[in-house]
Amino acid sequence: MNLILWRHAEAEELPDPLGLSRNADLQRPLTRRGRKQADASAAWLRAQLPAGTRLLCSPALRTRETAAALSSRSEVVDALAPGADVSAVLSAIGWPQGDENVVVVGHQPWIGRLVSLLLAGTEMNWSVRKSGIWWLASRTRESEAQTVLRAVINPEFL
Repeated sequence: MNLILWRHAEAEELPDPLGLSRNADLQRPLTRRGRKQADASAAWLRAQLPAGTRLLCSPALRTRETAAALSSRSEVVDALAPGADVSAVLSAIGWPQGDENVVVVGHQPWIGRLVSLLLAGTEMNWSVRKSGIWWLASRTRESEAQTVLRAVINPEFL
């Protein structure tokens, strides 16, 4: 299974009085810079992804807009919302048993925590850039399950 974790691109900030509203946070759109980031990351992904790759995103507007730069056919998954628990994310995407390729558009800090768990064996607060892509693959070698880091792409290099 190829698991491509894509953090949403830069989004509008919330005005301070609205900063505590979960609904307002879920409705934050991408900035102009964020749309450019999403377009550049999507172009790179388009050139790399195997046919039939699923595209999953959080219900937040910023993740849906980021995903739309890649495809108009994304699946909104509530378990990928801001503040999600890493184990709930893993369950929702079917890692590592899935035999498919999946792009997951989500949020910090759970993307960084998920990457650290899969690569280092423990949840740590790893930083993932906005519109950054971490491409992981699962495999079995000599009866041992392994996670392979295939690529890390930051938007400033696209």
